[in-house]
Amino acid sequence: MPTMPLASGSDLAARLRRGDLTAAPAVLNLVETRRPDARRETAVLLEALSPAALGHEPRGHVVGVTGPPGAGKSTLLGRLVREYRDRGRTVAVLAVDPSSRRTGGSLLGDRARIEVDPGDGSVFIRSTAAGDRLGGLAWATRAAAQALSVAFDVVIVETVGVGQSETDVADVADTIMVIVQPGSGDVLQFLKSGIMEIPDVLVVTKADLGRIAQRARSDVRAALRSVGDRTTKVVAVSSVPPVTGFDELVAVLDAHRAAGDVPRLRRDARRRTAVDDFRVEHGDRGLRAIGGRTAALRRLDRTGDDVAVPILVQELERAAGVDAPDGGDR
Repeated sequence: MPTMPLASGSDLAARLRRGDLTAAPAVLNLVETRRPDARRETAVLLEALSPAALGHEPRGHVVGVTGPPGAGKSTLLGRLVREYRDRGRTVAVLAVDPSSRRTGGSLLGDRARIEVDPGDGSVFIRSTAAGDRLGGLAWATRAAAQALSVAFDVVIVETVGVGQSETDVADVADTIMVIVQPGSGDVLQFLKSGIMEIPDVLVVTKADLGRIAQRARSDVRAALRSVGDRTTKVVAVSSVPPVTGFDELVAVLDAHRAAGDVPRLRRDARRRTAVDDFRVEHGDRGLRAIGGRTAALRRLDRTGDDVAVPILVQELERAAGVDAPDGGDR
């Protein structure tokens, strides 16, 4: 079969910097292609869109969304996208579908479940495969979120399931939203899995259920207090008419972003991601050659704070004395 041509990383970066939302499909095609030439162009793309190149952090608000299957994530996201659009904001949604461990294939069905206006050019929705990353976020999804946040006002990353491994989303998102539904027993499960350690906003769906929803909201607040959390906001929403709670949800998400030290959080997340990517490519032996994870992070502390993840990985490779894989899947 003939090789499909790919857009160049520098051209895509220029389009995103101009606010050209139509570049989004080509960006996803590039970062999801595993060929060596695509990996090289993706590195060019990310470097051109790094804070060092832009002179500032990308302006988009990256919101991570997770929750157990059946909690109503897709319905909620459809309503949330509409709320953002009513406020004139552009939105990209990366809906992560689970990959088959046997075939590597993905159902890629979340895009179909999120209801939006198909003719709205200010909304981009793409299903992406989870790949083999335990945290439910493939390297391509991470790269896409970083790139699209340059052009879009909001980038939403919906992750697979919920549990300890799904906390990977914390290294991608500025704000993490965990969704629970009334009467499901999710709160007890969260306490067991440790998921209560990661949310910035907890959303109780199906507020139209009345007392059951109120009880769930009280249980969630009690669970947060039990782990000493007095900052996470709890919002109850209903996605069925009369739709309620979404104006409050957007306000809470905006307030969290405004109150946070986004440059510092993103810098630290880039360093953690670089160490994880280095370990995926070179294994524990490569990491031990630097002195372990803590030593690797200390080394990255001495690099420029605003460079892209591929440059940080190269720094670790130089420190370990290893060669970069030719097109390896990070």
